[in-house]
Amino acid sequence: MQSGDNAGLPYALVDKKAAMLYLFGADGRLRAASPALLGAAPGDRGAPDLNQRDLSTLAMHERTTPAGRYVAQPGRNLQGEPVVWVDYGAALAIHRLRPGPSAERRAERLRSATPEDNKVSLGCVVVPVDFYTHQVEPLLGHGRSVVYILPETVAASAVFGWQ
Repeated sequence: MQSGDNAGLPYALVDKKAAMLYLFGADGRLRAASPALLGAAPGDRGAPDLNQRDLSTLAMHERTTPAGRYVAQPGRNLQGEPVVWVDYGAALAIHRLRPGPSAERRAERLRSATPEDNKVSLGCVVVPVDFYTHQVEPLLGHGRSVVYILPETVAASAVFGWQ
């Protein structure tokens, strides 16, 4: 907030190590927080040429949530559901929990007490339906915002250039 990096926009902070999403108003006040599902593989870089591939072809090691600072905007996915596009070209979004293969137990993973089992997505940041509807969409779903995704394998200074 002191640096003005959020450019007067609301922002989100994704803590990958804790598997949490924190939402902040443009004024810097914490508005809400929730556990989140993240990319199944550890790492801080996205898979190359993602925008030219079918996501079902991603190998397990490519299913990361890339770290960085993003200017996000609301939109819709291919099913017409509301999402916050963190990086449209990389198919990286914040979205609500959707039905998935029962073996993934996504709803149970979101409710668990530890972040270790929250790594299951293709790379998106997935939150409970109620949290998306009542917190994410009202704050980030009506215009541009900034999303900071903290790294898990490298120092934050390497990603953000912080001294």
